[in-house]
Amino acid sequence: MNTFKVFKLQKFLQNAITELGFEKPTPVQIESFPVIKSGSDVVGISQTGTGKTLAYLLPLLQELNFSQQTTPRILILVPTRELVIQVVDTIKALTKHTTVRVYGAYGGVNINTQKHDVYDGLDIVVATPGRLYDLAICLAIPLKTIKKLVIDEVDVMLDLGFRHQLKNLFELLPESRQNIMFSATMTEDVNDILKAFFKSPKRINISLSG
Repeated sequence: MNTFKVFKLQKFLQNAITELGFEKPTPVQIESFPVIKSGSDVVGISQTGTGKTLAYLLPLLQELNFSQQTTPRILILVPTRELVIQVVDTIKALTKHTTVRVYGAYGGVNINTQKHDVYDGLDIVVATPGRLYDLAICLAIPLKTIKKLVIDEVDVMLDLGFRHQLKNLFELLPESRQNIMFSATMTEDVNDILKAFFKSPKRINISLSG
């Protein structure tokens, strides 16, 4: 039987996966792990419910070494506050035996409170594009040290009108980074972003049935 042991996860991740009750990886997790771990740009076409959050988190956390750096190394952009909370909770569950610092930023919360929250430094930021842009512009969350960028549910993000903020954020990010994008559909808008900002992305296609 296919189990998570095929990934040779670090002990903290394997223990967390076991504690969370996950027994075997989904098709999108199996296909994504080696490609994301290799450092290539990736675009995954995968519906909600196929396990894509773990598909990008496992390889990213596997490679995230301890660092005393206070500026973030991984940025995960999602379209809604609910998804920010969900992804942050998953990261916390996967890293509870480590010192990984993660923060979720979204609108509707006092920005001064958020500036204070991130003052001591971060490893991973999960955010909606609009609020992240506000925090980046005032240097509360500097983006020049981001090594890995994940854009999840990019088609929903574009439908919600975040195209302009996404382009603004790309200008603040370093050029030497890995781009990882997941979308339920491949639309013309999604393709435009791929052409403009990704370098020869590897494609992963997963149907809902797997």
